[in-house]
Amino acid sequence: MRVDVLTIFPELFGAFLRVGMVDVARQRGKLEVRLTDLRAFTEDRHRSVDERPYGGGPGMVIKPEPVFRALQILGGEFDASRDDTEMVLLCPQGERLRQAHLGDLAETRHLVVLCGRYEGFDERIIDAFPWRRVSVGDFVLSGGEVPAMLLIEGLARLIPGVLGHDESALRDSFNEWPGEDGFDHPHYTRPVQYRGRMVPEVLRSGDHGEIENWRRRAAKNARETESDKSHE
Repeated sequence: MRVDVLTIFPELFGAFLRVGMVDVARQRGKLEVRLTDLRAFTEDRHRSVDERPYGGGPGMVIKPEPVFRALQILGGEFDASRDDTEMVLLCPQGERLRQAHLGDLAETRHLVVLCGRYEGFDERIIDAFPWRRVSVGDFVLSGGEVPAMLLIEGLARLIPGVLGHDESALRDSFNEWPGEDGFDHPHYTRPVQYRGRMVPEVLRSGDHGEIENWRRRAAKNARETESDKSHE
């Protein structure tokens, strides 16, 4: 998978790309992340990417020119109409990102991600391209760079050959198993006893059928407990 990130702060991604599963995916040739600085596509000496909005109001808006120019350059290397390319616009108005969406995007060969800043984008940027609008939650951030990292991190885990065990991604929270609503089962490791707290006997039994049943019951109980709390 190749991910092109359009941003005015490419330096924010430096350490992120060099650690953890994202770095593993890159080192194994499974993931390529390319950063495009939108300021490189401005024409004034201040390298301005924003301007005051027509009609007045607070804040600044990202201008269309640098985004159009950057996408025109990238356009020589991808075709947004192809099935193996997806264009993602990170914005509060987008669909809430879920694990199922990551699964869909992980099937894409090429991802183009546009990070916002300020009050948002000139509407012509949105209208001119086949964006898939994505939001990471109902809260406010200063820009789309952290959501872009979140997206890349989630995708890297789903690329075959990145995790130590391919089943690990399938067993993560928010997948169909074990918790349909995103509740995982409890996890235990050595030692068997720590400060008077024991690892459940069933997990030490070697009976994989019973272990599977126990994990499903534990995930279900977690969902029901959380549901009860939300109604209090």
